[in-house]
Amino acid sequence: MKIALLTLGCKLNYAETSTYERGFKAAGLEVTDWRDTGADIYLINTCSVTQHSDNKCRNIIRKCHRTSPDAAIVVTGCYAQLRRQEVEAIEGVRLVFGADQKKQVVPETLAMLGAGSPLKSQNIMADGVLPAYSSGERTRSFLKVQDGCDNFCAYCTVPFARGRSRNIPICELVKQAESIAEQGIKEVVLTGVNTGDFGRTTGESFLDLLKALNAVKGIERYRISSIEPNLITEEIVDWIASGTKFLPHFHIPLQVGCDRLLKAVGRKYDTTLFASRIDYIRSKMGPYIFFGIDVIVGLPGESEEDFQQTYNFLKDRIKPAFIHIFPYSKRPGTRAALMPDQVQDSIKTERVKRLEELCDSLHAAFTESCKGLTEDVLWEGAEKGGKMAGYTGNYLRVERPFDAAKIGTIERITL
Repeated sequence: MKIALLTLGCKLNYAETSTYERGFKAAGLEVTDWRDTGADIYLINTCSVTQHSDNKCRNIIRKCHRTSPDAAIVVTGCYAQLRRQEVEAIEGVRLVFGADQKKQVVPETLAMLGAGSPLKSQNIMADGVLPAYSSGERTRSFLKVQDGCDNFCAYCTVPFARGRSRNIPICELVKQAESIAEQGIKEVVLTGVNTGDFGRTTGESFLDLLKALNAVKGIERYRISSIEPNLITEEIVDWIASGTKFLPHFHIPLQVGCDRLLKAVGRKYDTTLFASRIDYIRSKMGPYIFFGIDVIVGLPGESEEDFQQTYNFLKDRIKPAFIHIFPYSKRPGTRAALMPDQVQDSIKTERVKRLEELCDSLHAAFTESCKGLTEDVLWEGAEKGGKMAGYTGNYLRVERPFDAAKIGTIERITL
């Protein structure tokens, strides 16, 4: 039996798909490329963050059916949760798994292959949260520590797609980190929907998790993929800055730099708190920290003045190393979809362009400021044009001539 696996969307999805893949391999299935004919089954892990994501998922499912008309198609992920009936109606789809069914993806798919009968309409429930980490890369693994969200921000479908905030126990995550270390992987990225909310279901704290993972032998570097500004406590920052394996790299969602809009969409902070968190981190860890900041452009009611507030807040106050820019996408079932004063797509496009130009300028300035620093680089395996790339602790990409012996090693260099 040959299975092809496809992942759309976030790093959390990649960690989950990789976990499914290990399960299927253990059962004796052969993994093949989804673009090749001959797959007996396709597993598609979907995304639904925007309307474009929904469209892409539908197109991919249909393309797989055209490639191998006799193959069974299994669909999971956020699009499967939010648009289950729509997915089930697509020709070739045999099984659909929603947010609470991920633990059953591998066993129920294997059962389907054994039974040879359609099980598409089953509604298989599983408690808790699927433990998951990505494998296949020699340098980095994404470790899922938390899933779901209780915030219900006005623009977001995540609580509906992934459920309420819940987490994997620290003892289980330590075991997974040890398994990652046994594969020779040096760096782990902690992933989750609302990572800093860790402990909601087990009574443990995010700081307790960081300390436990820090003690795992073999893992030399950790990154926190994304954390809400109101959940970055001074205690967490103080501990990271005290000399740990956690790197000077923070991915923090701002969404909009206008207090009126932050309140309107239900965010848990204002710009004063956001700026104070950035200031505190810099005061404890120095000026060379890589801040990646999420921004949504064109939220309902965003005026030119509101956008300019966001622009100026990033340019003059926060000065991040990178801006992750997302044009607002109206999602059915959310409060924001019903709000007045929806922003025209042409205006969103123009504002996105302005922020992209600001991002280029800020990233160039950050890179320039780091010249002359001595940094540790973890070299990755891909070869392009006779060169290989790696990342410093503060997430600057550097290159050197390709040397296979360097893959997966950490080297100290002067930028």
